[in-house]
Amino acid sequence: MSLSRRGLLAAGGAGAVPFTVAATPRGRGTRGTGVRTGFDVLAADGYRLLAGQKVGVVTNPTGVTTGPAGTTGATSGVRHIVDVLHADNRVNPVAVFGPEHGFRGTAQAGGSEGRYDDPATGLPVHDTYLKRGQALADVFTASGADTVVFDVQDVGARFYTYIWTLYDCMEAAALAGKRLVVLDRPNPVTGRAALGPVLRREFATFVGREPIAQAHGMTVGELALLFNGEFLAAAPADLEVVRMTGWRRDDFYDATGLPWVPPSPNMPTPDTALVYSGTCLFEGTNLSEGRGTTRPFELLGAEGIDRAWAEAATAEQLPGVHFREAYFAPVFSKFQGRTVGGVQLHVHDRHAFDPVRTAITLLVTAKRVWSGFAWRPDHWIDRLTGSTEVRTLIDAGATPAEITATWQPDLAAFRTVRRTYLRYP
Repeated sequence: MSLSRRGLLAAGGAGAVPFTVAATPRGRGTRGTGVRTGFDVLAADGYRLLAGQKVGVVTNPTGVTTGPAGTTGATSGVRHIVDVLHADNRVNPVAVFGPEHGFRGTAQAGGSEGRYDDPATGLPVHDTYLKRGQALADVFTASGADTVVFDVQDVGARFYTYIWTLYDCMEAAALAGKRLVVLDRPNPVTGRAALGPVLRREFATFVGREPIAQAHGMTVGELALLFNGEFLAAAPADLEVVRMTGWRRDDFYDATGLPWVPPSPNMPTPDTALVYSGTCLFEGTNLSEGRGTTRPFELLGAEGIDRAWAEAATAEQLPGVHFREAYFAPVFSKFQGRTVGGVQLHVHDRHAFDPVRTAITLLVTAKRVWSGFAWRPDHWIDRLTGSTEVRTLIDAGATPAEITATWQPDLAAFRTVRRTYLRYP
């Protein structure tokens, strides 16, 4: 690991004193008594952090208000924050910046909405997808914004691109001389632990810019602090993190009382997020990862696979999960319109379930029982796992235990540095 210990100190420095207000009671699945997101906290304080500023907002359909049920006012219910900000004369929004899938969420994976004026507010919407560095800084400058606000729901996996949109926005904000405010939201699969291999920098792409664990176990606000302190320390962003209230590290999403808005077209439920940090690895193979079904990343399969795979995976006796023989016909993506065989994951104990260990076991057993198993020709699996080790060890016949043992030293180092930036109990 090439992480430093520089970064956030108790006093002074960019992002050193995350903004917050008095805590609200912690709830367990009842709206109005649970978690208040960073936006809700910001709004309750009258948008003090944005006073006198021209504001640009990086967001997507997940950037919604979550005011308590039964209350009235602009921030009650489930409204998009851009609509709320635009209607409030205490704030001056001047631009919106859309990530992958777009501001209003109309684009599929690997797509965006381009440049347009938002019909609801008239605000100019700029496309940030695949822009970084000076090119993105120029977009910020041209927008006229003084402060860039980031409010996007993450799902806890290194290869989910929104956290790297955040990273790129931080880098660009520093270049453009803009302040960046992160409105925090929960990690839907808890923030208990970091799991899986740590990226090696020579494998950096938009599905992993810097060496963090495959399942990072952090909120976007905590990641912003880590990015600033460890990876952008030479030119840090002028960063503010508006913390949530009521969220604890062991909270799954259904404990928050917050509505689930799919962060992307193939992330329909929190159950999807629970397995995604593992089974997304099947994007690096010739098997379907369930895109084009109602259970993406929970259904996996290919033509020619039968019950043998579910039986082999079950025999591994993994904690917290059952494997069911399954047959499905994706309506798009791999095997479109063709019936394939495979498995469906059924997580019965979320606390015991390890998504990364489970996915490695499924890769090993799939290769063992199905002669047609192959990696994507571009070795995309190496970008997803962060090195060549998983692929080469599976090809060499290594066991899941032997494979997971290889990343433990780097993971332990990341966990140590990660603790510096955790902001919730």
